[in-house]
Amino acid sequence: MSTSLRIAVLGASGYTGSELVRLLMRHPNAKIVALSAESKAGKTMAEVFPQFAPFDLPRLVKIEEIDLDTVDVVFCALPHATTQLVLKDVLTRKPSLKVIDLSADFRLADPDAYAKWYGHEHQALELQKEAVYGLTEIHRAAIAKARLVANPGCFTTTSLLPVIPLLAERAIEADPIVVDAKTGMSGAGRAAKEAMLFSEVAEGIHAYGVASHRHTAELDQEYSLAAGRSVIATFTPHLTPMIRGIYATIYLRTAEGFGPARLHEILAARYAAEPFVTVLPLGQVPQSRHVKGSNHVQIGIVPDRIAGRAIVLSTLDNLVKGASGQAIQNMNVVTGLPETTGVDQIALFP
Repeated sequence: MSTSLRIAVLGASGYTGSELVRLLMRHPNAKIVALSAESKAGKTMAEVFPQFAPFDLPRLVKIEEIDLDTVDVVFCALPHATTQLVLKDVLTRKPSLKVIDLSADFRLADPDAYAKWYGHEHQALELQKEAVYGLTEIHRAAIAKARLVANPGCFTTTSLLPVIPLLAERAIEADPIVVDAKTGMSGAGRAAKEAMLFSEVAEGIHAYGVASHRHTAELDQEYSLAAGRSVIATFTPHLTPMIRGIYATIYLRTAEGFGPARLHEILAARYAAEPFVTVLPLGQVPQSRHVKGSNHVQIGIVPDRIAGRAIVLSTLDNLVKGASGQAIQNMNVVTGLPETTGVDQIALFP
């Protein structure tokens, strides 16, 4: 791969799209050559996001105005089911193109599961067969060989990283796995919605997508892969009045011969060499404010007061490690660059 990658960001007017632009602008091997935004086409990035006013960036255009044959990497931060249609032809024309998809279009390997959770048949099944699930720390080897990477959801990244190594080591029971997760409001996107008005969400918290949130399908897929058998997780997301962040409290039953201290040893060893995953000392609780603006995940393990149970806590920034930061991390892997390039920022605090 060239050391100067020509980058297109499709869907640059959304939160994840603008976060991609922010991070890529400081990536030494990236050159942003095209930005798309359907409803904002014709505008500059500065008109949509004033923080970009000092910088010279391509004007926003419609997708069909971008010649994807002239770029090396395309990031798709598009509405659900759009990426499938956009990519069907271009990847046939240009096999060397690398695609990092931030939507859910290619995350589920089973077409039947996709149809069940998303309400329609998959529109690009041949591409789905070659898509690699982009949980970098778990699927790095496969990602390195991929041309189509399905970036995971923010809830799932938070909830998979602390549990997959424990399932793989048979250190916990596969049932029950209970994930109680909280998200900031930016996870709902930038489009105007009455339910997202300040007066509708401030000073309160509520669950949503109870027993039906689509990220549950990703949890089942990846937990089952790690366990070597079917795993069906219980997952409930909650909306909290903060802008950024995901926080998951995960309740587990330990396998015979394993306790919380042993679970901590397994996770600490598994992630000791990982630049973006920190396992805190046993009993220490992570805080979402300590990862804000960064590509980092913090994981904590606390012994339950009842023997045979453990509580695992995990947090990340939903727009960075939960979306755009992990997408660039995956770009680095597929293009052979050092994995931390452009996404090694320290968290912003306070």
